[in-house]
Amino acid sequence: MRRRVVDSPVGPLTVSVEEGAIVGLRFGRLEGEDDPCSNLLDAAEGFIAGYFQGNAETCPLPLRPEGTAFQRQVWEQMLAIPFGHTKTYGDIAKAIGGAARAVGWACGSNPIPLLIPCHRVMGAGGKLVGFSGGSGVPLKVELLRHERVLL
Repeated sequence: MRRRVVDSPVGPLTVSVEEGAIVGLRFGRLEGEDDPCSNLLDAAEGFIAGYFQGNAETCPLPLRPEGTAFQRQVWEQMLAIPFGHTKTYGDIAKAIGGAARAVGWACGSNPIPLLIPCHRVMGAGGKLVGFSGGSGVPLKVELLRHERVLL
């Protein structure tokens, strides 16, 4: 597995790639040596920089999150949420025929947050609940403010 630490306005992000696809993103710096020679890691670094500059593009990079069939359905729904918009756990549950609580569990187990934008998923009535990345809900608020969902 190759990885690189990318500096961002919310702190360092560690991006991991394997066999031509992004398999992980962690808020924070993981121990180990950065890979300076990867076109995919270069592209991920560029996409992350663009995101924080306000680029509203959906992530065009190859992603391969490992999870159950249900989790992958939830993650596909999250990928469809545009920059600056949100959905609720209930919205996603209704779209895939699941339960909101199970959708919340799948969001919390997302191995590629930010690129698979689980921060755009809210509780019922737009309530700010849960975020497994970085500082949790405070980071979710910061990302949603960046996207101008919250002012």
